[in-house]
Amino acid sequence: MQYLLSLTIWVPILVGMVVSLLRQQDKLARGLAVLGAFISLFLSILVFIYFSPFVSGLQFEENLPWISSLNINYHLGIDGISLLFLVLNNFITFGVIVLGLKVIKHKVALYNGLFLIMTGLVSGAFCAMDAILFYIFFEAMLIPVYLIIGVWGGENRAYAAIKFFLYTFLGSLMMLVALIYLYYVSGKSFDIFTYYRTPLPMLPQIFLFIAFSLAFAIKLPMFPLHTWLPDAYVEAPTGGTIVLAAVAVKLGGYGFLRFVLPILPNASRVLASTMVILSLIAIVYFSLIAIVQKDMKRMLAYSSVSHMGFVTLGCFLFVGTISNPWGLDGAIVQMISHGFVIAGMFVCIGILYERLNTYNILDYGGIVNKMPVLAVFFMLFAMANVGLPGTSGFVGEFMVIMGAVQTNFIYGFFAATVLVLGAAYTLWLYKRAIFGEVKSKSVTEVKDINTQEFLVLSLLGVLVVVVGVYPELLVGKIQVGVRDLIMHVANSKLVF
Repeated sequence: MQYLLSLTIWVPILVGMVVSLLRQQDKLARGLAVLGAFISLFLSILVFIYFSPFVSGLQFEENLPWISSLNINYHLGIDGISLLFLVLNNFITFGVIVLGLKVIKHKVALYNGLFLIMTGLVSGAFCAMDAILFYIFFEAMLIPVYLIIGVWGGENRAYAAIKFFLYTFLGSLMMLVALIYLYYVSGKSFDIFTYYRTPLPMLPQIFLFIAFSLAFAIKLPMFPLHTWLPDAYVEAPTGGTIVLAAVAVKLGGYGFLRFVLPILPNASRVLASTMVILSLIAIVYFSLIAIVQKDMKRMLAYSSVSHMGFVTLGCFLFVGTISNPWGLDGAIVQMISHGFVIAGMFVCIGILYERLNTYNILDYGGIVNKMPVLAVFFMLFAMANVGLPGTSGFVGEFMVIMGAVQTNFIYGFFAATVLVLGAAYTLWLYKRAIFGEVKSKSVTEVKDINTQEFLVLSLLGVLVVVVGVYPELLVGKIQVGVRDLIMHVANSKLVF
């Protein structure tokens, strides 16, 4: 088990590189890609199984010298906070590769290879405990995402890919400046946990908070730094949209948990109200925008931003309140649940697009008559997106709302509005697209889901229900890590 994290990171990267070279050998490339994704998923499940939820601190730790002159180490490890993201990342990639077995016919080897490489890089970011190692993984993942959008995207793919890259890259440069500053004030160390023990005056904390928050708020994305997301989601191929929505944006939320809150606790307290207000604006504003959309993919893009508002809301509700862990627990559960739910939603509309070549809701109608199995899965994910009790979508949102009510009833009231607004646009989408009369001749000719699509939707559906019925499966793994984080922030001393 000593090098289990390294295997989880480097197996998909190496297999992805090999797959990318298998041009003109599509069948072999597909088979090897599925095998590589399955092995990576299996390794991450082993980490989940052998992870002890009762142990504080890092597990599966690896710490080797890398660039000794700068004190940069190959330092990996996970705690309860990063564990769930590691499994989510590998699970989603496995589903995306299986889903594309018959859909992708253009540059098959490169397509599958890029997804595998990106999986390893994202896993590396979730496991890295050296700041520069984290930064390298965090930045390197932009390359495969850029190529996936730029090569297999829609008509405006070049614009969307460049916009995505520039936004996230510029934000990351601010983070690099912050890391260099921390390197010098911490005694020339890039160890993340050393930063936790480094006392910082309030003014530097405020500037560092802004620098880190720009990087992670763009990635998440937060209002008003969200404008890259609708274009990227709409123009990316279905697999790219799924990975972006279900996994990549979670690095933004993870960054707040790993860097901003524990390194800058005093600035987090001071600016918590600002972050909460921005989160509430995102929750309500983007729900209202989603209601008026006629494009299914764009509607889900704005829905995703709205649901991510719960993440930052939950992260900053707990600051200074030891007795109120609901918000932080809910933020983490919401990110994992959102990964399953939004992936299921995008798979469903991706299947419809593959059959009818349109995302316009008005071009659909009566799908239930020709694709009853898809209609059932779509209903499950739609109800989870609404936050129906018994689905994973309810758990995280309910926990954040409970934490908000304990902090400030007004916060809880506005957060709860998403349950109503979310129901409005989600059920409107489902009614128009799935029910009603058949409006198009092409609808009468479509076939229901195939074996690969059924497998992916079934796996996602099972997880949505299991987490909804038994949330302790996730909450039990994160409680020690969350309590450690809360105690660290609460006990931090103000330095002038």
